[in-house]
Amino acid sequence: MMIIYKKKGLKFEQNSYDYLFHDIENNLREMGFGDVSVNKKMKEFNKVLYDILLKLEVKKIELFKINKNLIFKYFNEINDQNSDKYNDFERYFIDFYDFCFELPLNNMIRDAINFKKHYGCT
Repeated sequence: MMIIYKKKGLKFEQNSYDYLFHDIENNLREMGFGDVSVNKKMKEFNKVLYDILLKLEVKKIELFKINKNLIFKYFNEINDQNSDKYNDFERYFIDFYDFCFELPLNNMIRDAINFKKHYGCT
């Protein structure tokens, strides 16, 4: 979603960014991580997010391509670009990018939740 905002020439709201990481933090705490572990994980997640954002290959607004090296780096169970897991992963993110790009920005987050439900993600 951050990439789509940028491509449309708008700034991703700080409160949306804060909400994203607040939600991740709450999930970590629900999983039983303590304060020190949560802080460490949040720093790691922030590094990963920016690593991904800086290395994604978006050539044109209409073209979104997954950087396979990033996938192999962060998702150990996906280690072959010819595997069904890799193909499903790539298809999901390409579809998600295409879906979000067509949405008005003020509806993007709400409708992204509906997209996840459509794909069976919770």
